[in-house]
Amino acid sequence: MHKEIANCLLILREQQPVVHNITNQVVMNNTANALLAIGASPIMAHAEEEVAEMVTLAGALVINTGTLTRSLVSSMVLAIERANELGKPWILDPVGAGATTFRLNMNHELLQLKPTVVRGNASEILSVLAGEASGKGVDSIHDSSSTLGTIQHSAAELGIVMAVTGAVDYVTDGKRLAAISNGHPMMAKVTGTGCSATAVTAAFLATCEDPWLAALSSLSCMGIAGEVAVELSKGPGSLQMHLLDQLFLLNESMIRNRLQLNLESF
Repeated sequence: MHKEIANCLLILREQQPVVHNITNQVVMNNTANALLAIGASPIMAHAEEEVAEMVTLAGALVINTGTLTRSLVSSMVLAIERANELGKPWILDPVGAGATTFRLNMNHELLQLKPTVVRGNASEILSVLAGEASGKGVDSIHDSSSTLGTIQHSAAELGIVMAVTGAVDYVTDGKRLAAISNGHPMMAKVTGTGCSATAVTAAFLATCEDPWLAALSSLSCMGIAGEVAVELSKGPGSLQMHLLDQLFLLNESMIRNRLQLNLESF
């Protein structure tokens, strides 16, 4: 599988896709730099007056609900509707979906618009699926593996890919399941690492026809880059710098030597 992942990365870098991000204010700089490092081109446009036009320029759309407002949700819906009209992939990152009633309801409504991929921790994804709180803030109170049955069933039923990040990352479309054991706990000490994974997944979605393989490739690359970055870092500050460097330097040899992946089919 490392060859397929490396090939997806090669195609991404050759095509340099534009990724339109309607994302949260905390992580805009992080996610834009992660996209540039991996080989994509970010757009961060939020205004209702232009989001639909911006989607036409992009290869994929990111919807990240970390800093929600009603006007931002309106922009998100306009962008999603245009992406769906054009058949362009989009990814939902339901940040802290169960933290408040407003956040829960908005994320649940966005799910009904049929994202190509949902990326979040186990509690966020369970909350947005069930329409009820299942976490504490943006942190997960569930182990990813304990929720797999529910998430696999939902992926198959909804016809979307679920990418559940945690100590082990899981990617499933209901028929295939990938368990990725790369990454490092210190990555959680840098804000926006998960949001960057979402944005990078969108870049892979823009250039890979199989959404499951796109999400698998993205989380594998983020995990491997994060592992190497931690080895070179003294703490969270230098980790952020080294993570960007390793996304930029990532190659087939690194993927082949470091990938920790288990696959199942159903």
